[in-house]
Amino acid sequence: MMDETLSIRPGELKDVNTIGYLAQQIWPEAYGHILSAEQLEYMLNLFYNPAALRKQMVEDRHQFLMVEQDEEAIGFASWGVLDEPGVYKLHKLYVLPGQQGKGLGRALLQYIFEAIRPFGATVLRLNVNRHNKARQFYERMGFAVVKEEDVAIGNGYFMNDYVMEVRVPEAEPGA
Repeated sequence: MMDETLSIRPGELKDVNTIGYLAQQIWPEAYGHILSAEQLEYMLNLFYNPAALRKQMVEDRHQFLMVEQDEEAIGFASWGVLDEPGVYKLHKLYVLPGQQGKGLGRALLQYIFEAIRPFGATVLRLNVNRHNKARQFYERMGFAVVKEEDVAIGNGYFMNDYVMEVRVPEAEPGA
């Protein structure tokens, strides 16, 4: 469970290097048994180099969150609106391996639900690798698989994903 030394705050351009560093720590643990070392390195460079992260924040208008413990970053998330009315996409949700299982993922999702609900969000969608154990986390959070897709990302590589969705929960009474 979250404690008082933990905080979630909006990510900013100044966090780009920190997000990239966290991804370098998290991805080998999350995907090392699923992807080849070459694909892992390719994807980290593709999605987490500083220019790519800046583009996601500025041009693609992804909203980032930073999770910090004692002001040290231990995780991040990002989301954005899709072209379908009421549908938002969770692009990223990662916590350092040693910090998993403490309620941080749940807290990040709750933060995102609170942020998107006022804009008429009804569905939060995500992609998760079909062999990633994170699928079970998302299922516990109420997400369900709606389809499978294979997304070409260049260099002959594909992301072999489940697309999962959850209805955005109503606001808590009194919130």
